[in-house]
Amino acid sequence: MHRIATKPGDLDSEKKLESVRQTPADILFISTADTELSGLAQVWGKRFQKKARLTLRLMQANPLQHPAAAEHYADNVLCKAKLAIFRLHGGYGYFPHMLDEILHIKSHGAKTRILVLPGTDEWDPELMNFNDYSEPLVRQMFSYFHEGGVDNMELAAEAVELLLENKTGGFPEALKIPTFGWLKDKSGKRNQKSKIGRVWITFYRALQQTGDMAVVEALTEALNKQGLEVSGFYAYSLREIEAQEELLRKAEMEPPDAILTMQSFSIGTGPSGGSMDEGSKTRFSFLERLNCPVIQVPTSTENREAWLQNPRGFSASNAAMSVVLPETDGRLFSTVVGFKQEQEAAPELEFRSKRLAPDAKQIEHVAELTANWVRLRRTANAEKRVAIILANYPNKDSRLGNGVGLDTPASVIAFLKDLDKRGYCISSFPGTEPGATSVSRAESGATVENLEEKIPETGDELIRILQAGITNDAEMSYGKTPEQGISRERLFEMIGALQEVSQATLAKQWTHEVADYVPVAGKRFGNIFIGIQPQRGFGLQTQAIYHDPALSPPPEYLAFYQWIREDFDAHAVIHFGKHGNLEWLPGRSVALGSDDFPQIALKTLPNLYPFIVNDPGEGAQAKRRSSAVIVDHLTPPLTRAGLYEELDKAERLLEEHAHCETLYPERAHELEHEIEHLLEHAEWSEELPEDDDPLNALSSHLCELKESQIRSGLHIFGQLPEGEKRIDFLLSLLRMPSVERPGLLQALLGKEPDFDL
Repeated sequence: MHRIATKPGDLDSEKKLESVRQTPADILFISTADTELSGLAQVWGKRFQKKARLTLRLMQANPLQHPAAAEHYADNVLCKAKLAIFRLHGGYGYFPHMLDEILHIKSHGAKTRILVLPGTDEWDPELMNFNDYSEPLVRQMFSYFHEGGVDNMELAAEAVELLLENKTGGFPEALKIPTFGWLKDKSGKRNQKSKIGRVWITFYRALQQTGDMAVVEALTEALNKQGLEVSGFYAYSLREIEAQEELLRKAEMEPPDAILTMQSFSIGTGPSGGSMDEGSKTRFSFLERLNCPVIQVPTSTENREAWLQNPRGFSASNAAMSVVLPETDGRLFSTVVGFKQEQEAAPELEFRSKRLAPDAKQIEHVAELTANWVRLRRTANAEKRVAIILANYPNKDSRLGNGVGLDTPASVIAFLKDLDKRGYCISSFPGTEPGATSVSRAESGATVENLEEKIPETGDELIRILQAGITNDAEMSYGKTPEQGISRERLFEMIGALQEVSQATLAKQWTHEVADYVPVAGKRFGNIFIGIQPQRGFGLQTQAIYHDPALSPPPEYLAFYQWIREDFDAHAVIHFGKHGNLEWLPGRSVALGSDDFPQIALKTLPNLYPFIVNDPGEGAQAKRRSSAVIVDHLTPPLTRAGLYEELDKAERLLEEHAHCETLYPERAHELEHEIEHLLEHAEWSEELPEDDDPLNALSSHLCELKESQIRSGLHIFGQLPEGEKRIDFLLSLLRMPSVERPGLLQALLGKEPDFDL
């Protein structure tokens, strides 16, 4: 696992101690939802302000995750209130200190009446341990906030007044509010024919109910500027069956080209997240059935300044809710588009409301990324231009196209042939004639002599073609004429448009003279460009540079991706095989900005990434830091290691000893001496486990070695192992038990998964 610039954190201790400067009041309302607090400030603030005998305080709950803050609040504010209502997203798991403090002050005689409600749409029975009221009453209070809206806030206020009068009945019923719906199109252009594509934005109903729509409106406007028709859909949760059915109904009539969702957590593939296809017995998630890219567009619960100063980009809690859980649905991660900023103060409530504020640059990035995915979807295959990027680490010609567990050259050839069948233009450049001059090569004075490049037949042939041109190996590239590249003038014009901090970093870390013409390593086959990813830097310690979390890429690195974006005008890039170096460039861990180098290099190009299935940790870096769509591929085929030479001889001696031990004890004694003599001269005898019986120790060691799984080749993308390799691979996968499934041997023996063989 490689490193990126970051620091450790967790959901509790990461919370810095924030002083809670609030005086006691009759009524306390503590919630994790800023939208809810803002609504209550408007509704309850006016209502209770008229009642001079009752005072109200509103409080954002998140600072109370810190144990010292929770203790201070309980001792100085909570214990002096008449009624305290908590709405805690995450329940006891997120707020153990605060909830334990409730029990503590109650045990010391505090008279405060406590009402603890779930912060989501799901009932949390654990919270009843901290309530002073019966479950039916708690559920009734919960219903007001579950339904939401101004009217239900008024009804909740009536219920609070009844509670303060020590009444536990006669509460008004919560009004049923639609949990989802479509925004009305204010522009009047909804029914016009879309020029580029159709996009949906899904967001939380609470934003619509409280009018906290600045981010949604800014995102809609940015997408409109890209020529996209936008429909807004609000929902309490996308896990609701009815909300899913409405989206599927709409998709049948007006299928979207992309969906942007601002909603956190995962939908999953359970009863509310998927359906069973009767024919294939395969579970499809709700998002898969929509059949388009689903792009996660998170907002932060913190302010913009916190994001700017955090090398992780997001706090751990924001990352968990808005990145880690949503990506289990297969959503494509973009970047953060809005932050919670403090708005108007309410002095009588000792509360300052927070609303979402859009970030124009971040929104522009997401809108352009979305438009590029729509462009990719709507462009005919014959017109699509795709850049396939091969890793090259270490930077030698002998390591072109290296990928963990993957025969990358052979995989690329198989992939090219499949593209050819699907109508992609591969064999020649459309609309050109032999002898024509390309834009990039005009800068170097070279001409295109052969535009009729055919698809190589083998991976070896592809590598020879690439090695014949410019590569990262300076010694092997000496004297070769580049086929494409970028002029120094254009490169530094692009660098000059970067943020000042990024320009300063490049200028400080790379002081060498950049050539007048920067070559781009790779070969073009019609509308497909196969490029060699440039090296992270130069010098003697290239391996250290490759994984350096602080060193920016040299200008020549940026030139490579600039050529792909501007000259080749790619519709998409494919980084083929684990793993390249783009996702490890310096910058935030997640929720990147325009000063982070993965975004500087790739910009808003759709990025696909065939990646070995058994390393999700490193694949996640590409998802989170370069908006990659990870396409998992199988590991190499596995087989049993078996035994050889002295190991094989030792096993045969043990087998003979087992046969002779009863019938021919004298021969068994001779065999013991032979085994002892063999072990005296075998280097691996030191690895034998400790055992009172040396023969038993040898048997266990040989069995473990023999049954060990080893690779029997490399995987070719999109192809299953054949023949004995397939049988061995399946046996290797099935022989080991998993959580609830027995291994093959346990199953044959009729034993449980935990049976020790």
